[in-house]
Amino acid sequence: MSPYDRAFSLNGLTALVTGGASGIGFAIASAFAARGARVALVDRDSGTAEVAARLGAQHIGLAVDVAQDDAPRRAVDEVAARFGALDILVNNAGIARLAPASEATRADWDLTMAVNLTAPFLFAQAAGAHMVARGRGRIINMASQAASVALQSHVAYCTSKAALVGMTKVLALEWGPHGVTVNAISPTVVETDLGRKAWAGEVGDAMRQLIPSRRFAQPDEVAMAALYLASPAAAMVNGADLAIDGGYTIQ
Repeated sequence: MSPYDRAFSLNGLTALVTGGASGIGFAIASAFAARGARVALVDRDSGTAEVAARLGAQHIGLAVDVAQDDAPRRAVDEVAARFGALDILVNNAGIARLAPASEATRADWDLTMAVNLTAPFLFAQAAGAHMVARGRGRIINMASQAASVALQSHVAYCTSKAALVGMTKVLALEWGPHGVTVNAISPTVVETDLGRKAWAGEVGDAMRQLIPSRRFAQPDEVAMAALYLASPAAAMVNGADLAIDGGYTIQ
């Protein structure tokens, strides 16, 4: 094996990816599996186990609603027990309930925070306990360009993602001495199935013109960033927020 292959190998490692049954989550899970990791997909989709099986018999899928208070710890403990360890956590599950700030409902605010912020904290807290005890681990939080800039009608979403980046930095500070790195990834619009529908037509054309690269990101481009942060190559990267946004947030 070449030094390059070793630097980006996940052989013998185990990973849990929330929101892993589709879109960015499945792209990340696929990249991890291709580099040798055993992967657990956690998703509210009832067909999550079948999706995981497409990656190979050694991978598992758990149908879990991450917004339930006890769900993160139960999922982490089950994955760690079934795999014998947990080396990588990717907090990818998220929702966007959009409305002008004057019209946003308390229910939408609470659900956005529960899925985008509280669940990642609880997953990280549960996974971090396993990782700190073993003296190594990687946690990757899927944030957004919305963590750094204001987006119209995204008050709950922007707030949740900004807080997620703040949480990432604190966990990196506290757990770095124990061999655990914690980083965030902040994509622009990503052309998943949902992304293509949400940004079709004129609204998408207008948004592309605001991105210096003049296009949206692809799921595999985000997955490659996650692979880097999960790999030995990124051992010295801790507390970072990696923008995959074509330059949107530099303006």
